[in-house]
Amino acid sequence: MSKKHKRQKQKQKLPWIFLALGGVFVVLAVFMFARQGGDGGGTPSITVDQQRIDYGDVKFNVEKTFAIKVTNIGDGTLRFKEDPYIEIVEGC
Repeated sequence: MSKKHKRQKQKQKLPWIFLALGGVFVVLAVFMFARQGGDGGGTPSITVDQQRIDYGDVKFNVEKTFAIKVTNIGDGTLRFKEDPYIEIVEGC
């Protein structure tokens, strides 16, 4: 191979290296930016608009529905470690 041909091959490889490194840097920047959102550094606090829902006596196999509003009143991001559940208490 002549020196001219070798230089052309090196010049062709060089942009691909910069392109690959640029892509890696972009992916790292996106990853770091996404992790930065975190919890905002504050403390989350949960509240619901109804502590108790009373339907009175309900016959067996009759569906009843209700809606509750869950709000984060704290200054941090609220995250559930487990699925939230509702406890059904009889005779209260």
